[in-house]
Amino acid sequence: MFYLRTCILFLFLFLFPFCVFAEDGSQLWLRFPNVKNGISTDKIISKGKNPTLDIAKKELTTYWQGQAVELRTEKSLKNLKDGYTIISGLDKIIISSAKETGLLYGVYHILRLQQTQSDLTHLNITEKPSYDVRILNHWDNLDGSIERGYAGHSLWKWEDLPGTISPRYEAYARANASIGINAVVLNNVNASPNMLKNEYLIKVKALADIFRPYGIKVYLSVNFSSPKVIGGLENSDPLNKKVQEWWKQKTNEIYKIIPDFGGFLVKANSEGQPGPQDYGRTHADGANMMADVLKPHGGIVMWRAFVYSASPEDRAKQAYLEFLPLDGKFRDNVIIQIKNGPIDFQPREPFNPLFGALKKTSEMVEFQITQEYLGFSNHLVFLGPLFKETLDSDTYAYGKGSTVSKVTDGTLRPAKLTAISAVANIGDETNWTGNHFAQANWYAFGRLAWNHQLGSDQIAGEWIKMTFTDDKNFVNPVKEMMLSSRETAVDYMMPLGLHHIFAFDHHYGPEPWGNIPGGRPDWMPVYYHKADENGLGFNRTQTGSNAVAQYFPPLNETYGNIETCPENLILWFHHVPWKYTMKDGKSLWDELCYTYDKGVKNVREYQKTWDRMEPYVDAERFHHVQSRLKIQSKDAVWWKDACLLYFQTYSKMPIPYDIERPVHELEDLKKIKLDMKHHN
Repeated sequence: MFYLRTCILFLFLFLFPFCVFAEDGSQLWLRFPNVKNGISTDKIISKGKNPTLDIAKKELTTYWQGQAVELRTEKSLKNLKDGYTIISGLDKIIISSAKETGLLYGVYHILRLQQTQSDLTHLNITEKPSYDVRILNHWDNLDGSIERGYAGHSLWKWEDLPGTISPRYEAYARANASIGINAVVLNNVNASPNMLKNEYLIKVKALADIFRPYGIKVYLSVNFSSPKVIGGLENSDPLNKKVQEWWKQKTNEIYKIIPDFGGFLVKANSEGQPGPQDYGRTHADGANMMADVLKPHGGIVMWRAFVYSASPEDRAKQAYLEFLPLDGKFRDNVIIQIKNGPIDFQPREPFNPLFGALKKTSEMVEFQITQEYLGFSNHLVFLGPLFKETLDSDTYAYGKGSTVSKVTDGTLRPAKLTAISAVANIGDETNWTGNHFAQANWYAFGRLAWNHQLGSDQIAGEWIKMTFTDDKNFVNPVKEMMLSSRETAVDYMMPLGLHHIFAFDHHYGPEPWGNIPGGRPDWMPVYYHKADENGLGFNRTQTGSNAVAQYFPPLNETYGNIETCPENLILWFHHVPWKYTMKDGKSLWDELCYTYDKGVKNVREYQKTWDRMEPYVDAERFHHVQSRLKIQSKDAVWWKDACLLYFQTYSKMPIPYDIERPVHELEDLKKIKLDMKHHN
């Protein structure tokens, strides 16, 4: 009977190899073909023994189906940092790197080529990462919740650590290593001081030990008031010798537990968080205090530039105004972490004017992978084009061609260390990110952090082939949908430079009328769109807040002139009359109406596209995505109706009669109060 059952099972596995495991998304893009075994161990040539090397060999013996592979560490390749070369010969492929981590990256490279059906016969590849530190910021809290998390609870089970180790920790590290991510901040920037208690540092060590063989260093967000809150000191003044000593002892304790600890991420004097300004000190005073105690250990401080206060000054200007006077006053192991735009991870913003403005201070980009302002895990929005838009933006800081990427990657000015970060969208849900397509944004960030010259088209194509199928009848239409999805979201949410008109607090859905009596103006949507009977938009020209002056020439003039300002940012920089004639001849009002309508129509096309894909994808993932697209389609109509009906109360102009009529009443829309438990 046992023999019979075994034969039946074998036959089932042979005939239906893809039916055994539910297609639940848990494998991410690492769905290497495992119907056949990989190459035998005698076809893997390498010297030495190392945990990272062992992982590289395991990946090859499990999944590689090509010729023999030689893994070489060569000191002469130090200039590639943790990059590598791949050369294919007659009888073997040679992967070389100065570091074992580079060899692991090289192995994932050839597995990616195999998985995407690429030519493996004439390989002559040299890869050097664009940034030294390629980091995911987790906004996870010690209670298991995730701020702006839409994929369940935290991956880190603090209550179980260090005794119980989830297998997902290593799966997470493997996924990151496969795309070159080499650093992780484990906790929320709104940090609990308790994170620095010894009991938690022991738990952090357990994670660091798992991540280390995959080339990943651990960092922590720290609360600036920790010396006072958990250290019992009178204050947390960075110039207080006792405070400095406390940080020194705490840092020494951390490195004794985790010798390769990366350093601290700090959110200070922003949104109510404590910081050096509480004591009349500067951001440089605070950052340098931490930098000094980290320096002997090789650690760094990533100091966030996301600062704004209840000020009459335009919020978009505040980070620049606060940090520019401090240029050159930071230690060389401090990097200023700057959000991609000057407000807050909006669907579209101009690049942050701080990029390139700080000539003597290291700068790094902070993106947001989690879709706080882009429909959470309900909306299909591929962020590759958003990331590229920022990285490829020309700051003109060192003349034409001074892109954000070249300003931050060491190309245009020497940098001791370069870095790039993004707020993760990862939780404990089976598919990791809540929406199967949201996995592509994790993937896209990793690929661009490794090589910011890659195109969104290539990245989307890789991800689709690795995650679903390489059938062109699936790949081409789905890729087209992904590549247009960010622009579509902008169209149905906040086109033409509109920004931050989301529902207060949770940021899901529209609330352009939002204006709580007595509330902070810069937390209210009406602050950002300035709608009145004359027009729409925030005047940031010389006659307004003059935020345009923070950009280098010729951008200050380009943005400041309504005739030359890019129309996709026109309402960001200008208060535009309702009847102003746009470049296509339409009035601003009509342009707004048609653009919202285009966004709605595009989402409906995505529904049609995805429904046609049913024959090419498993039922579980097909229905999951189909269900989310239904929500997105309804939400797009909600956005269109809410914004147009509200703005129409000022424009007094009809919605063009050849576009779809609103299906809601404005007063009904104003009554919507979401229970966000249903949207997480």
